[in-house]
Amino acid sequence: MNEEPTKFRVFDPAAAVGNELYFLLTSIVVPRPISWISTLAAGGTMNLAPHSYTTVLSSNPAIVCFVSVGQKDSLRNVRATGDFVYNIAGEALLEEINLSSANLPPDESEFDWSGLTPAPSDLVKSPRVAEAPLSMEAQLAFVQQIRDTDNYLVAGEVVRIHLAERIMTGDRVDPAKLRPVGRLSGSTYSLQGDLVSLKRPTHQSLRDAGVTPKIKR
Repeated sequence: MNEEPTKFRVFDPAAAVGNELYFLLTSIVVPRPISWISTLAAGGTMNLAPHSYTTVLSSNPAIVCFVSVGQKDSLRNVRATGDFVYNIAGEALLEEINLSSANLPPDESEFDWSGLTPAPSDLVKSPRVAEAPLSMEAQLAFVQQIRDTDNYLVAGEVVRIHLAERIMTGDRVDPAKLRPVGRLSGSTYSLQGDLVSLKRPTHQSLRDAGVTPKIKR
């Protein structure tokens, strides 16, 4: 039985109109982890915002980052205080995560609107989210504008990590207990489904198992 060849659309990013490329990219790179960034404004207002352009850049030293699409409160506050807290929440806090994405004025706190509790950090000025099962205090490492756009990569060195015992198995965070939330396109989030564990192979283990290259050139 012959299968029909896959048909592809070819998209030229340079020809994108309006937010067309944004919507396409955010539907391609999925699911994205959500960093729940808490910061402190120069005037004392506590800010909290979810960011899905986010990852870890280095483990030694421990560097985490997020991208501010535009010069929003998180970026302004980090520049003012030199720190932020990278919180991670599971699906139990999905409503609060979504609520904290509202475009509140800079002098109003998402902590107040969501009913969340700010907790003092050990080493940075920015507060932690008390209800979040995982928080990383970070001191600003650098802010890098992405070419000539209004997008900024904000990186911080992790100086303290707070882990709820209930999400731990041994000395590691257990994804089945954390139940992390992922960001998809539009207004869609992903919840944790079935977990699959695969041991990473080595060249020697492949040879020992008699595995050979499927295509020889």
